[in-house]
Amino acid sequence: MHIIITDAWLARSRALYLSGYKLVAAGALGSVLLMLGSMAVYHGVFLEGVRQGWPGFTSVARLVHQSEVQTQEVYMRENLDAMARKLGEMQARMVQLESLGERVAGLAGLSPGEFRQKPGAGGALVGGRDLSVEDLMSAMEQLDQIGGHRVDLLTVVESRLFDQKMQQRMIPTESPVVGVEAGSAFGFRIDPFTGRSALHTGLDFPADVGTPILAAAGGVVVVQEYHAAYGNMVEIDHGNELITRYAHASKVFVKKGDIVKRGQKIAAVGSTGRSTGPHLHFEVWVSGIPQDPQRFLAAGDSMTTAKGPAQVRAAPRR
Repeated sequence: MHIIITDAWLARSRALYLSGYKLVAAGALGSVLLMLGSMAVYHGVFLEGVRQGWPGFTSVARLVHQSEVQTQEVYMRENLDAMARKLGEMQARMVQLESLGERVAGLAGLSPGEFRQKPGAGGALVGGRDLSVEDLMSAMEQLDQIGGHRVDLLTVVESRLFDQKMQQRMIPTESPVVGVEAGSAFGFRIDPFTGRSALHTGLDFPADVGTPILAAAGGVVVVQEYHAAYGNMVEIDHGNELITRYAHASKVFVKKGDIVKRGQKIAAVGSTGRSTGPHLHFEVWVSGIPQDPQRFLAAGDSMTTAKGPAQVRAAPRR
């Protein structure tokens, strides 16, 4: 770029040559000087005129301030509308949580009404107004209180379900010998030793010597001894006056005072004590009274195909 400067008084000219870099630098410098000049005029003239009350400056300042206020109001309204929409979504989620809480409470044995804070509401929208900051804060505070109440109730439901799960684990529904059909059933039968009718107080599982014997439910070992009739015997206390007995074992892997889990290996099948062959004699006692173990085992997942005591395939064993 060439710039020619002519001096009329001196009757001579001067030529300036600006390359691309110099032209860009000159443009940038000019822009900076223009911005600084504008700021100086604004602070030195406009603001001073507003402070001094010069004619015309006050009205211009008022228009500028009003425009800024309107811009801020639009920004605030857009944010309030967005927060109001989000609040509506949270309230809808809370309704879903309430419905889910009612169903879960019913499964836990609690009253579903505990989850109902207020009756449902709805209908066509007639009129309406924008939410203020106070309205929004009040609605959010109410939602926070309802949410806290829901958390407390769900905590109670969780505790109740955990208790139920633990109680189920303490009920002897696990088969003590896996993959083996029950032999001699609970009830009166011909005693294999005396030939007379006698009460068989348990359920027999014929199996090979050494076959694992599993705990039918979790509990505490209260008896581990050799008994003249039962041979090597283990008794597990499951709480609520419920006890299971495992007899005629060849080996025992637990001792008195041990805490066992459902399905844990506690002994091995044998033929010790008053027995005619290798098998597990399994008993269930409730409040000191022998019960039919088949009623408990039939309720377990491992015995879902069992519809009753299986037929004896070998000689009766005790």
